[in-house]
Formats: sequence, structure tokens, C-alpha cells
Amino acid sequence: MVAASLALLPSMPSIAQQSNEELAKAAQNPLASLISVPFQLNTNFDSGPEERTQNVLNIQPVVPFSLNEDWNLISRTIMPLIWQPASTPFEGSTFGLGDIQLNGFLSPKNSGSWIWGVGAVAQLPTHTNDRLGNDRWGLGPTAVVLHLEKGSPWVFGALINNIWSVSGSSTDPKINQLTLQPFLNYNFPGGFYLTSSPLITANWEAAGGQKWIVPMGGGVGKIVRFGKLPVNLQASAYYNVERPDNAPRWALRLQAQLMFPK
Repeated sequence: MVAASLALLPSMPSIAQQSNEELAKAAQNPLASLISVPFQLNTNFDSGPEERTQNVLNIQPVVPFSLNEDWNLISRTIMPLIWQPASTPFEGSTFGLGDIQLNGFLSPKNSGSWIWGVGAVAQLPTHTNDRLGNDRWGLGPTAVVLHLEKGSPWVFGALINNIWSVSGSSTDPKINQLTLQPFLNYNFPGGFYLTSSPLITANWEAAGGQKWIVPMGGGVGKIVRFGKLPVNLQASAYYNVERPDNAPRWALRLQAQLMFPK
């Protein structure tokens, strides 16, 4: 969600004191007052003109900062490691770092059951191979809103941003891309939950009929503990009901999210 982690309550217990169900809800909150490091592997099938498999491992550390008694700043970095398949029969595959995205959300500490944050997102041309990114720098607004109520098994909301290219290469394509990630979770006792968090994107620079990727699907998740360390494990699958030519038909998402006390 996308991949991808505000204080849940004014007096939030320490991570060791929280139940697995409480930790599951915290893991589903993109603005939780909790340091976490998700490792999210997206395997995209039937990708490219050769219909091969692409793998993207997103490492997404989330770190909250307390600005004062009323406001938090939540930092979220997305570092993609990409296994890019060949696009022609005579071309080899490529592995390396893609373009890093830096997200910052300003959010009130005490929001009630409706939690929100607004901020900015920047895209940096950090790719190690021309096939893995764009040489232009990108910048845009970002926002997230979710409903998380004590006693309710439901956690739902959405994250949205749009990135425009602001400088850099004059030869690489311009960036004007929307990302919308709605999420819906139903939590059971013990830290097990059902989840759906499709990553919807729109490339506004693309030709008509080639702009949107719209996945549908879902999966399951579970909080497990390795000693005192809680880990959020998740598996889900999505089929792209709308996609450009050469985009993957469907994807498998596996995630392990390490959760640390603030």
C-alpha cells in the first residue's frame, strides 16, 4: 500500500503491552506513532512486450517525529529494488535501485476516529540504470485519511498523491502521475485480518486508453512476534482490470513489516 504506516490514542500503551489486534490496527494506519520498516515484494506477472515477470522490493521505513503537543510529522521513504525483465528477446534483465520517493505528512496528534495527514512527496532520480527510472526530479502534494475507531474491527481510508516533474533531464518523459491507494481491513481477535489495498495509478502524460492501472483483489495478514519484536506479515493478489499495453496483468504482494517502539 502502498503500500504501504498519528497517535492512535492520547495515552497509547508501549508496543510490548499492546495486543496483537491493536498492533494490527497500528500497522494498517499509515500515520501511526510507531517506527516501522515494511519490506514489500511485488511480483508483477505478464509484464512488458515479452510478458515476463518483474519483481520490485520496496523498502519503506516510516519514522514519526513529535513537533509539539498538537502535531506529528511522519516521514515515509520508499526505496525500490527492481528486477526488470528483458523487453526484447535479445536483451538481458536488469537489477538495481529505482527512483526513491520521500513522503512527509503533517498530522494532528488527537484526531478522534477520523485521522488525517497532509504534506508533500518528492521523487529523486536515484536509479542505477536508465531502464529503472526517470532522470527528472518530481514533486507534488500528498494526503491520507482513515477511519480507526476503538472497538470496531474495521480500518479503512485512502492515500493520494500526484507528482509532477520539476527539473532535470530534457529528454526523459515528463512526470505527471497520480497514485491513489484505498485500503479496507477487517480485524479478527489475535491479530489476523483481511485486507484490500489496491494501488491505482494514472499517467496523465500517456495517450488515451493508456493512462490507468486499476487493480482489484485482496489478501490476509497476521501479527506474529519474534521474541519481543512484532512483525506484520501479509500476502495478497491483485488483477489489473484496467491497464496500458505491456503493463502486468496481475500481481502478488508479500510483505513483512517490522514494528518498533517510538
